Amino acid sequence: MGIEAWYMDSCDEDQRKPHRLNPNQPVSVDELKKLGVFYWKFLHETAHNKLNADIYETDPELEQIRKEQGYSYMDIITIHKDTLPNYEEKLKMFYEEHLHLDDEIRYILDGRAYFDVRDKEERWIRIAMSKGDLITLPAGIYHRFTLDESNYTKAMRLFVGEPVWKAYNRPADGFDIRQKSESFLL
Repeated sequence: MGIEAWYMDSCDEDQRKPHRLNPNQPVSVDELKKLGVFYWKFLHETAHNKLNADIYETDPELEQIRKEQGYSYMDIITIHKDTLPNYEEKLKMFYEEHLHLDDEIRYILDGRAYFDVRDKEERWIRIAMSKGDLITLPAGIYHRFTLDESNYTKAMRLFVGEPVWKAYNRPADGFDIRQKSESFLL
């Protein structure tokens, strides 16, 4: 199963709902690539091995991706009301539109969640993530994150070098990386 992404409606109802337009307007992997968003499980489905979230500690396919991409740091975050301190506050913070000065790489080990990214016309695209999905959002792209209605996900956070947690809420167009990100959209 490949990635599922679609253009979002403008309804302010619960952020955890799918928010599909009616009729639905799907977004392809190629359209996401044009924004600099890469989806690793899909790209590696033709490889001899696929990513396997059940054995993430020893998965040779994940190890190969980490080596090729230089993802030297990783940690695990479990987002659920029973495991994440200040759960509701953190969910609101993750859902604020923001960018980072480094790529954001997430590998979903369990549960489900959404990443929303802006296209070149400033429309929101919702990307559904589930167990086994690994995504890279390029530095400088405006995005946000939320859980779906299951209210649970466990994710591996990957970084090149030391982790950088700083998010810059919109507007943050003054950064050089933002100008670089804009070039993806041309």
